[in-house]
Amino acid sequence: MMQIKRRRITYMGHAYFFGYGSLVNRDTHDYAEAHTAQLSGWRRVWRHTSLRQVAYLTVVPDETSCIDGLIAAVPGQDWAALDERERAYDRIAAAHQVTHALGHKPEIAVYSIPHGRHATPTETHPALLSYIDVVVQGYLREFGDEGARRFFDTTDGWQETPVLDDRADPVYPRHRQLSRDEYGFVDAQLCERGIRILKP
Repeated sequence: MMQIKRRRITYMGHAYFFGYGSLVNRDTHDYAEAHTAQLSGWRRVWRHTSLRQVAYLTVVPDETSCIDGLIAAVPGQDWAALDERERAYDRIAAAHQVTHALGHKPEIAVYSIPHGRHATPTETHPALLSYIDVVVQGYLREFGDEGARRFFDTTDGWQETPVLDDRADPVYPRHRQLSRDEYGFVDAQLCERGIRILKP
């Protein structure tokens, strides 16, 4: 397995982050200069951490994996707000693993929960449907139906991750309203994979 030295990093130049979950949905942040991109050497997976009550997505090293996402510039390299949003995660240098269409080669960071600090989700610590809705809406907008299906296919842990149906009273603080077609797409993908849905 690829060994990653995890540390918080500070860039002196113009830096970007690579988002692979809710950060793909532009409505959840104010980072205006954003572009689609791909990250190699990592795979997306559902995990629970003691720093949060519910399960979220993270990435773990995998030399065979490539996932879609969004890169966005961090104005003035002011990472404070983003580090707070991703406070369960470490910020890892990943520019050499990101493919993008920019005309220059900026520093790029990806957020990952450190090894040993996360576990498989449980009924006590489930994923939120309101969070999944936001993530999938982002992928639908950026990558279309095919790309959103690829999000499901390139995310590990669906079978082990219970999903709490909180749509009627969303728990996820950055929840968004989806269209009827978007809700239908999410529900169809979860049904196709036999995901266990928990009622509040």
